[in-house]
Amino acid sequence: MQHASALSVALFVMLGTGSGLAAQELRLLMIEQAGCYYCRVFNRDIAPAYKIAPEGVAAPLEHVQLRGPMPEDVTLKSQPFVTPTFILIGPDGAEIERLTGFPGEDFFWAYVGDMIRTAQTQLDPAPEG
Repeated sequence: MQHASALSVALFVMLGTGSGLAAQELRLLMIEQAGCYYCRVFNRDIAPAYKIAPEGVAAPLEHVQLRGPMPEDVTLKSQPFVTPTFILIGPDGAEIERLTGFPGEDFFWAYVGDMIRTAQTQLDPAPEG
């Protein structure tokens, strides 16, 4: 977990706090289902840290059941079929990007951090000038 903490601090610096996006404008859906081993591992080992990490502030985690209803304001590019699947949702409710499966802690933090940075850049481009 020390690696994740150091990575989170580095991502906080890279993600910055000066973005014009409100923290609630991005969210990360975690598609999960009962009996999913990797969902349990994620919820036990990563979810508590994610909640307070810069990534979690920028894109709060929302748990959604695979066979349950999707939030009404969400538009996905395709129906998820693997759990866990992590889907970054933009301010308009549309899917921006997804990570299918849980490839381990190190890859998760790096990939999700990159997803969030890319989305923030696309949604809040720097002024020209």
